[in-house]
Formats: sequence, structure tokens, C-alpha cells
Amino acid sequence: MKTKIITFLTLFISAIVMACPLCEKNQPKGFENITHGQGPEGNIDYVIMYSAILIVGYTLIMSLKYLIKPKERESSHIKNLVLNENNTLN
Repeated sequence: MKTKIITFLTLFISAIVMACPLCEKNQPKGFENITHGQGPEGNIDYVIMYSAILIVGYTLIMSLKYLIKPKERESSHIKNLVLNENNTLN
């Protein structure tokens, strides 16, 4: 039953997200069948879109970098106050 619900929701959402034939015709080349609406209309729209892609990509890379190797080896780092059993809070 759970699989049927997930399959139905996936198909329903993909049908909503796909562009209709009229929207697909009006969208610029390269952006057809992505979503409803006109898509980017001028150069400033492309600048905004690609800037957002760069910011999100940079944020993703940096978050993965610091999740994998956090560089918390200094003795003064706050986590050592918690982890060090010899320290007691007064």
C-alpha cells in the first residue's frame, strides 16, 4: 500500500511540474518542459539565475567540506570543554 501511494504521488507531482504544450512553446530554448510560465525573459534574469546557482553550489560544497573534515583539533575549541572529562563546570 505504501509503495502505491508513493508511486501515485510521484506521478502526480511530475505531471504538475511538467510544462503544458503552450508554456513549452513560449519558453526559451534550453528551458522547455521544465515548468509552467514564461521562463527567463532578459539578460538580467539569466544573471540572477546563474548567480543563485553559483551561490547554492558554493554553499553545498562548503557544507559538505566542513561536515566531512570539520578541523576542530584546537584544544581551545568548545567541543573539548564538553568532551574532556577532566574539566568540570563550577
